[in-house]
Amino acid sequence: MNITAETVKQLRERTGAGMMECKKALVETKGDLDAAAELMRKQGLAKADKKAARVAAEGVIVIARSADARTAAMVEVNCETDFVARGPEFRAFAEAVAQCALAAKPKDLAALAEARLASGEGVEQRRRELVAKIGENISVRRFAVVTAPDQLGAYVHGTRIGALVAVRGGPAGLAYDLAMHVAASSPKYLTAQQVPADVVAKEREILTSQAQGEGKPPEIVAKMVEGRLRKALNEIALYGQAFVKDPDVTIEKLVKGADAQVAAFERFEVGAGIEKKTDDFSAEVARLATGS
Repeated sequence: MNITAETVKQLRERTGAGMMECKKALVETKGDLDAAAELMRKQGLAKADKKAARVAAEGVIVIARSADARTAAMVEVNCETDFVARGPEFRAFAEAVAQCALAAKPKDLAALAEARLASGEGVEQRRRELVAKIGENISVRRFAVVTAPDQLGAYVHGTRIGALVAVRGGPAGLAYDLAMHVAASSPKYLTAQQVPADVVAKEREILTSQAQGEGKPPEIVAKMVEGRLRKALNEIALYGQAFVKDPDVTIEKLVKGADAQVAAFERFEVGAGIEKKTDDFSAEVARLATGS
């Protein structure tokens, strides 16, 4: 059967797949363009499922904001390589997902996957199509939707770290400064009092072991541990941290001085917590050299 170049071109435009894949699908479907597109879509979905096991620790953080600037959605969308993360098609997908999360305010990732993008496609459908086209595992890892009582600070450092801070009261610009601080300092909790008891207990155990190793009397060890514990908890609590723009002022002092309160905050960093595969180049060369 003679498959024309024009037919192959049309199928490539519809699917974004390679020329040989398009020609093969057209031959298999006897030149039926619609049937070939459906076949390739099915094949693409199968490929997407196979790639799902591959580690996707690169990607981008994208923030979409509402018209009144008081609500924002932040998403982390991952891929396997930095090269793909910089690509316009991947970026466009991430931005579309952020806009979708902002509009739909889904309750969890499963609901976000079922939500519709502005184009009309489902998030999961578009993700799978992109996996088939680009050839890498792509995942929508997490999202957060934050609404502020008064002002919302949103900050993205490059494309890899993003922060949202909801503030009650305070002057204009405070929320943005706090978002920059959160991006830079990575607090885990709002105040030291909010740190879970098990985390506090584990930290106290570690600090006690360290202090005992210094050969101090028990009563001195106890005082040392409590002092170091307070410092450690303040380092992971937003209010206890030194403000990045003025280290002499804590965030708690900054916020109280502005007659404001932090209502909520979120921070995402691309790939945080994902175990990346580390290749041993020397071992690989040796393996190839020995033919093993």
